[in-house]
Amino acid sequence: MINAIISGSLRDRFMVVIAALIIALVGVYAYQTVPLDAIPDLSDVQVIVFTDYPGQSPQVVEDQVTYPLTTAMLAVPKAEVVRGYSFFGVSFVYIIFAEGTDIYWARSRVLESLNYVGSQLPQDVTPTLGPDATGVGWVYEYALVDRTGQHDLAQLRSLQDWYMRYPLQTVSGVAEVASIGGYVKQYQVEVDPNALARYGVTLATVRAAIQSSNRSVGGRLIEMAETEYMVRSGGYIQSIDDLNAIPVAVDGQGTPVRLQDVAHVHLGPELRRGAVDLNGEGEVVGGVVIMRYGENALATIERVRTKLDELKAGLPAGVEIVTVYDRADLITRAVNSLSRSLFQELLIVSLVVVLFLLHARSALVVIITLPLSILMAFIVMRLQGLNANIMSLGGIAITIGAMVDGAIVMVENGHTHLTECRAKKGSELTTAERWRAIGDACRQVGPALFFSLLVITVSFLPIFTMQAQEGRMFSPLAFTATYSMAAAAILAVTLVPVLMGFFMRGNIIAEQKNPINRLLHSLHTPALTLAMRWRGVTLLLALVLLVVTIYPWSKLGSEFMPPLDEGDILYMPTTFPGISITKAKELMQQTDKILVTFAEVQQVFGKVGRADTATDSAPLAMLETTVRLKPRAQWPDPRKTTRELMAQMDAAIQFPGLANSWTMPIKTRTDMLSTGIKTPVGIKVSGPDLN
Repeated sequence: MINAIISGSLRDRFMVVIAALIIALVGVYAYQTVPLDAIPDLSDVQVIVFTDYPGQSPQVVEDQVTYPLTTAMLAVPKAEVVRGYSFFGVSFVYIIFAEGTDIYWARSRVLESLNYVGSQLPQDVTPTLGPDATGVGWVYEYALVDRTGQHDLAQLRSLQDWYMRYPLQTVSGVAEVASIGGYVKQYQVEVDPNALARYGVTLATVRAAIQSSNRSVGGRLIEMAETEYMVRSGGYIQSIDDLNAIPVAVDGQGTPVRLQDVAHVHLGPELRRGAVDLNGEGEVVGGVVIMRYGENALATIERVRTKLDELKAGLPAGVEIVTVYDRADLITRAVNSLSRSLFQELLIVSLVVVLFLLHARSALVVIITLPLSILMAFIVMRLQGLNANIMSLGGIAITIGAMVDGAIVMVENGHTHLTECRAKKGSELTTAERWRAIGDACRQVGPALFFSLLVITVSFLPIFTMQAQEGRMFSPLAFTATYSMAAAAILAVTLVPVLMGFFMRGNIIAEQKNPINRLLHSLHTPALTLAMRWRGVTLLLALVLLVVTIYPWSKLGSEFMPPLDEGDILYMPTTFPGISITKAKELMQQTDKILVTFAEVQQVFGKVGRADTATDSAPLAMLETTVRLKPRAQWPDPRKTTRELMAQMDAAIQFPGLANSWTMPIKTRTDMLSTGIKTPVGIKVSGPDLN
């Protein structure tokens, strides 16, 4: 069958060339549009149930909200892990689903369970689903800063909530835009207990009066002068004066008791559970862009940048947008580094082929086939929706050497056949004779080459049996390696024979006359002769080398994957539970001021507490400081590793009651999703009484 394919390709060679050109064009399009990311998304399929229960202690939230929700979520189909967290006024329930579960199917099953458990929850408590994002969906963070002092934190927060957030949420690929820091303005009514007692008014009466006075009532239609008018009563509160004028009760003389008679009404900040700081210079307001599940990270970030550029024009004078975390930098560095390595491999392989064949046109067969095989792999990646990241591109990189084997062997065999046919004829071959000789050469080795490449392709199949995180990590490598080898096998019996017929002409040097081959033969022949003469000594030396490797092998450490230097550091210290936001903010600013003094640091963005999103359950006792580093070329000592820099930072920040933890942003969020803790090792204590 393989010989029939080779013969058919040679017979319809122009159709093969046209098909190759079409594949090349489609492959270039796939290469330019394939989704880009730094590493594969290792996070599990998760659905977050967020519940707001204002003013309640963590124990009450646990008993009345978190526990009923977690027990109900245990019955959700394909749910593997259910974790519940209770904090002051809020509850988080994380449902981790089995591998391969569709996230939107999982969300619909969770919604069904929420409908069932709703009757068991307190009145006016409504659980909501978190955004359809992964655990590593925080792809972009920014800060609103006013260094002129014209706008306070409340005004900056209003800009974030009402001017920045909603336009950014319209960007394709964005699931949610969360706000953190600053002050959320609200009307605050401070009742006077003595006034309430004097007028005989209860707190419930005041609350009911405010609620009933803050609504709009619709009426019917009236017709006047051939025109109809809608009747309505507009009663929404617009100012403090509107609140002060609300009638609460009537005294004994029939005089209305207004709200201003029993309470003091003013504007004030809502209770804060989070704050952010930039470079230790003071509080700012932050925004977190959370990417939707399965989206192209780099394309989403670029669209967010474009939208931010549009929004800058409408900001008040003095207010600026400062980028504090941008995953696109990591994606670009990782993909560019591996793409550069792929190009270098391609160049080296091409040079080696030219040197060993000493026939530039024959080397073109290999030089054309290799990138076409890679482009074919990109076409399948694009159809499959597979991201181009360090693992998927690495799968292509490790197979480049094997991908060219088929073309090289065919070209070498073609050289041999052409040399023999020319020697037998005693003159130059005609075009028909040359094509016939090339066809015989390809059919001679084609079947063996095709199946040898398929054997290499099949060797990656065991990787597909991996499950969970290891499967998500290494399956992109196996996919791309399989696609590349399969493409090389197909081209070896279709395009390679055709290209040989077009390019293998002119003066072809025989293998025995190639000076490089002769030099290598002269070195290899004596060594082989000596090894065959002293067979016992050769086997003994091989055995000794095997034994010697046992000791260093036993001392090698083991790790799931080599640590990826993300170019940013995430400093996540933990302090005592129950810390106030004032003290937590003070600690955050002190540590930020120390970190920004390092010459390798470009920017420090500190965060304490949680952002207004279901994807963030951080308590006030946990700080998250994103340290953006300068390009390594700008470091005082470029040879210094990131781990060494972390050690120096750790030595500089030694505060009583502050347990330091140094890691990377993506790695931490992946670990926290998988295990529920932020460090590689953790201890969970459970029992009837934690005291």
